[in-house]
Amino acid sequence: MNETINFLSQHGALVLAATVFAEQIGLPIPALPFLIAAGALVGTGQMGLGMAIVSAVLAAMAGDQLWFELGRRRGRLVLNWLCRISLEPTSCVRRTEDFFARHGVRSLIVAKFVPGFSTIAPPLAGIVGLSVPQYLLFNGLGTLLWVGTGIALGMAFSDQLEQALAMSAQIGPTVGLAVFTAVIGYVVYKAVNRYRADHRVPRVTVRQLTDKLAAGETPVIVDLRSFAARQEEPGVPGALPMTIDELVARQHELPRDRDVILYCACPKDASSVEGTKRLRNLGFTRVWPLAGGLGAWNVAAAHSSTAVRVSAPHIVPA
Repeated sequence: MNETINFLSQHGALVLAATVFAEQIGLPIPALPFLIAAGALVGTGQMGLGMAIVSAVLAAMAGDQLWFELGRRRGRLVLNWLCRISLEPTSCVRRTEDFFARHGVRSLIVAKFVPGFSTIAPPLAGIVGLSVPQYLLFNGLGTLLWVGTGIALGMAFSDQLEQALAMSAQIGPTVGLAVFTAVIGYVVYKAVNRYRADHRVPRVTVRQLTDKLAAGETPVIVDLRSFAARQEEPGVPGALPMTIDELVARQHELPRDRDVILYCACPKDASSVEGTKRLRNLGFTRVWPLAGGLGAWNVAAAHSSTAVRVSAPHIVPA
């Protein structure tokens, strides 16, 4: 136990900085327990308060700055990549984009307290064109608040540090193995369910859609992208903008005797697949995700101007 305390007191700032940086660049390492542990060391006089705060804040902002610059330079490709590796691809970006759109730059102050938002907020700020000084100001305030909260919690419970270390020495290996097994099991379970869901719902291809339009059919096409994404890049001409939640609330606007085609700009058509399942649970039988989403539509349009000319007059929102 004494060796553990000595190690943390000697190298705590370095360990804290490395952990915070790792979490901010997207690694599955929770930093809050380390912030609390650092606060406990501060409370027992084994770590300086200034050192703990400065090391954690600088590490967090360094990780955030990497994502911010990637967002500025690579745009939505960064968000799509983050969504691709997420266990919840349907909502990983959509919810955070909506949150950012509602609260603007002030959302950076609470980003680190919102699950799933901490890593996505910096590249999103870069994508929407936030200036560097403004980003650094609000992200810095949010980072300082997050770090201060974690360290303050640790300081409040610093008297229990030795008891906690003693207990962890006795049951730590067993608990660690149980937690590791549970995490691996959860990841495998979510991955298998995601794979099955992705391949169980049939898609409509862009070619099939344009054939329908050319034949005079009038499918309703629904754009499931966020408001921010629609502002950044035009969608399919005449498409009806909705969120997944609005599909249910506004189902009366959608016909049951015509095809309803849903599209998004997310990996594996995740939002479109989810929206299709929700509408089919409500009794819709002619609803389909567009395979490849907006990306596939744009590729087809770039190679054939006919598809674009045919689409606009025939897409009739209900």
